[in-house]
Amino acid sequence: MNGSEFEGLVFVPLGGAGEIGMNLNLYGLDGRWVMLDCGVTFSDERAPGAELIVPDPAFIAERREALEAIVLTHGHEDHLGAVAHLWPRLRCPIYATPFTAALMRRKLAEAGLAETAELREIPLGARFRLGPFDIEFVTVTHSILEPNAVALRTRHGTVLHSGDFKIDPEPLIGDTTHSATLEALGREGVLALVCDSTNATREGVSGSEGDLRRSLDKLIAKKKRRVVVTTFASNAARIETLVKIAARHGRHAALAGRSLWRIVDAAREAGYLADLPPLLSDEEAGYLPPDKLLLIATGCQGEPRAAMSRIAAGDHPHVSLSPGDTVIFASKIIPGNERAIDVLHDRLRAGGVELITEHDDFVHVSGHPNRGELTLFHRWLRPRILVPVHGEPRHLAAHAALGLANGVPSAPKVRNGDVLRLAPGPAAAVARAETGRLALDGKTMLRLDSETLKARRSLMREGAVFVALAVDSRGALLAPPRWRAEGVHIGDAPEAGALDRALAAALASVPRPRRGDDNALRETARRCVRRHLRRTAEKRPAIAVEIMRIDR
Repeated sequence: MNGSEFEGLVFVPLGGAGEIGMNLNLYGLDGRWVMLDCGVTFSDERAPGAELIVPDPAFIAERREALEAIVLTHGHEDHLGAVAHLWPRLRCPIYATPFTAALMRRKLAEAGLAETAELREIPLGARFRLGPFDIEFVTVTHSILEPNAVALRTRHGTVLHSGDFKIDPEPLIGDTTHSATLEALGREGVLALVCDSTNATREGVSGSEGDLRRSLDKLIAKKKRRVVVTTFASNAARIETLVKIAARHGRHAALAGRSLWRIVDAAREAGYLADLPPLLSDEEAGYLPPDKLLLIATGCQGEPRAAMSRIAAGDHPHVSLSPGDTVIFASKIIPGNERAIDVLHDRLRAGGVELITEHDDFVHVSGHPNRGELTLFHRWLRPRILVPVHGEPRHLAAHAALGLANGVPSAPKVRNGDVLRLAPGPAAAVARAETGRLALDGKTMLRLDSETLKARRSLMREGAVFVALAVDSRGALLAPPRWRAEGVHIGDAPEAGALDRALAAALASVPRPRRGDDNALRETARRCVRRHLRRTAEKRPAIAVEIMRIDR
């Protein structure tokens, strides 16, 4: 299949539709394709031991000769984090604005692709051609530098892909949303708006970084001891806010966490954060009196290896907390991270630390549009079709209903793998594309349904039992079995003795001609142990049997 099997202009999400994170969006026309974003999501219990989960790119990898480029809307991990991992299967140019390109350049270098992958840095507001697509970047606001919506003009009409955005009148760093450009696109005519739905269930507007700076300033000004603020490392405006607040109140700002330094370095490379006071390392922070420090730390989502978790656990090499210190979570809880964050909060409270979250004070604003901002977007663009993405099913449904109420004629449902024809004719799903998830396991990509991950999930749930049997040439036991159980309880001594006797009887039941076959003995022993543990422990652990032949 060469990519021309679908008639007209199609949209194919391979990630990010029906979920928050792992965004990978494809637009196809005349047998040519453009990919918008290629992100990761956090690993979970489906991939124990894996670091990250990425979209399965099999559908577009089969068509990579027809893939014009990967176009990145912005620098968040759920939009660019999979590029370096999947690029060897795609091998196409990558387009990004300066800050996003600075982040991408570092990731490609870490993956050994700096000299291989073609990264094309483009200016904000750039307009360029990719096959049948006339691409234009439109500046919006979000919680990271240089967020962009992308207009794709085609002979069938214009699609506006919003990327992640909000409408912030005071973003502090970077320009405000280019509403005039968006309104001009609306007058020109927008076929479809493919749009962020993260906050589609929330009324009003998301709030401004400018208002938040003033709130944090008042809050931190009252504190007499050590203040630690944990936030999303990618939010350069939030970093600048905290550094300037620290200087205003006679404190030194320090960073704890490599991802914070990476963002600061990339921002400075792209021309931002040039006027900040000097930043201290976490090691230097350890020498400051409590009332002279404002520490900015990674780990607001409870990540176990991040700075905040290590500080709370008391095993950070340079920073410790004392009763009366304050920790501010200038962040929201990402769905799925509730348990890890609760554990982190409990550890801090147990140490006598004052904890302040978004539920206690005005310490965070979202980077995504609430219903008021979505309504404004709909009115500016006046699309004929609204395609809600970047949200769980409830968010997509709420956004679709809002769009219809705002006069958008059509709001089709879309899920990962749907081939949604936007034109000609009514918007409709016309096919299904192969989709799925891959787990990054060290340097290996594994499908979630792989035997390796199935075995890990089983081990996590049921444990494992290892049995060593010493037998003679006739297959008779020469000594009691040697056992080792991991994550499963075999039983007390009488119960273990009963299993030994059952094993001896099972081996004796093997027909004489097969007793010289180690595989036959191994399988007989495995079935015997499995039956016993199902009956006594109601568990089905993995069972490994080693046979040692000893001639007498």
